[in-house]
Amino acid sequence: MDKNSPIPPRDDNYSDTESAWAVDVREAATRGMTQKASRKWWLAIALLSLMVLAGVYAWYYQLKHGMASAGYNDQAFWAVYIADVIAFIGVSYGGAVISAILRLTGQSWRAPLTRIAEGMALATVIVGAMFIFPHLGRPERFMNIVYYANWSSPLVWDFLAIMTYTVATIIFFYIPLIPDLAIVNRHLGSSNSPMRRKIYSALSLNWMGNKRQRRLLHGSLTLISLVIIPLAVSVHSVLSWAFALTSRPGWAETVFPPYFVIAALYSGTALVIVTAAAFRSGYKLQRFITQRHFVRIGYLMAALGLVYLYLTFADMATEGYTGITTGWITQTITGRYAIPFWIYVLFGELIPIVVVAVKKFRNIKGLTFAAGGVVVALWIKRLVIVLPPATQPLIGSYWGAYHFTWVSITITLAGVAAVPLILMVMFRLIPILSIEEMEEAGPIGSIEQISDKTEKYQDTLLAGGRNLEHVKQKTPSAGLQMSGVDPISPQTTPALAVNPNVNTGGFSINPGEIR
Repeated sequence: MDKNSPIPPRDDNYSDTESAWAVDVREAATRGMTQKASRKWWLAIALLSLMVLAGVYAWYYQLKHGMASAGYNDQAFWAVYIADVIAFIGVSYGGAVISAILRLTGQSWRAPLTRIAEGMALATVIVGAMFIFPHLGRPERFMNIVYYANWSSPLVWDFLAIMTYTVATIIFFYIPLIPDLAIVNRHLGSSNSPMRRKIYSALSLNWMGNKRQRRLLHGSLTLISLVIIPLAVSVHSVLSWAFALTSRPGWAETVFPPYFVIAALYSGTALVIVTAAAFRSGYKLQRFITQRHFVRIGYLMAALGLVYLYLTFADMATEGYTGITTGWITQTITGRYAIPFWIYVLFGELIPIVVVAVKKFRNIKGLTFAAGGVVVALWIKRLVIVLPPATQPLIGSYWGAYHFTWVSITITLAGVAAVPLILMVMFRLIPILSIEEMEEAGPIGSIEQISDKTEKYQDTLLAGGRNLEHVKQKTPSAGLQMSGVDPISPQTTPALAVNPNVNTGGFSINPGEIR
């Protein structure tokens, strides 16, 4: 804020003490831990668990009957599972990077969103890594990548990159949780089971909240934030090389590393919006996660979408203009893959841009709808990236085809269900809000309150000035003195004073100043 800007008044609800804010934050953050689970919560858990179990059974069926049961064949050797790996790990990168950037730039309004974004990043990277096993077909051979690693293979690089990023994500999620676990242990007290108290006590690392511990915590968070941004960029670049370092048309593209990175950030930002909207409604967090949070993240989502659209155009334009390897482009734009491609264009690009650009649609419902469309559209786009080149013949034969089966659909839906299942269980065990960060940000950490109060403050000043001018016009100049200053003097200023008996948010003209 500019030093000459008016200082926004404090939140009316917390004008006396910061402790009231802390009490409200702790109550909201631990609501899911203390309150008895509702019937809706149990029904959701049951439904999601059934979907995951159905996916496990489908994988067992695939192991028994082979990859053909999932629609794979000699001319479609890579398909839906590798698209799932890219999509799920990609949204994880996006959630982690967005959270890290907001931390490093000191954006205090991020506080209500960080735990949700970081939890989403952790859940999606775990699920994304699990899709490697159905993709392999023979999971018992997984350890061969360790025992007989070919260090010139991009697949080995992918393995190391994903494992490194997963460890970094766990650390990134855990460090800000340390003070919260100590706070929860004291806040819940005897309502916690002895076992849970012991676990929280051990994980909080004897946190006392002194200056030395806070300095160490902030330094650690800054360090891991600085590490995770280039790590996420490099990891998704390495993942793209599994395609780009082949000789297959449509995959051997130099644009793939930034293409994959932007797609990850774009879809990850969109999933942060969807996840925040879901838990905001389910956990009654409307007071802390406001429309302004969604709008700001929505602006970022739209900007990333425009960059991704540009890269898509650049990739297709350069390939199509040369005319050397245009088969996959024709199949993508007008051929068998045209419908999914244009669905991506509509829901992944056009609708989000319109929603963010038009103020009428720029609200929580509109942004959540647009973000949900982006998440689905970017998954479809990953399929469009994988399937046309994978099914294109290289020696003049006919085009291959991939057909979805109940096995591949069930396994994919199981992964989709596993993410909210992990998050719902997670937030029954840990606070859904970052208590330490929100208490540090204080009541005006809510950008909704800052903006609304500042606007009201400025409107009141303008109204007060107009009222005073009206009084001056109705009062003879000789009889009007304001604080002993000649009314026609250029030094005359409106005598606006704060009534000490009125809430600090209300500014008025003190009649005693007009004589």
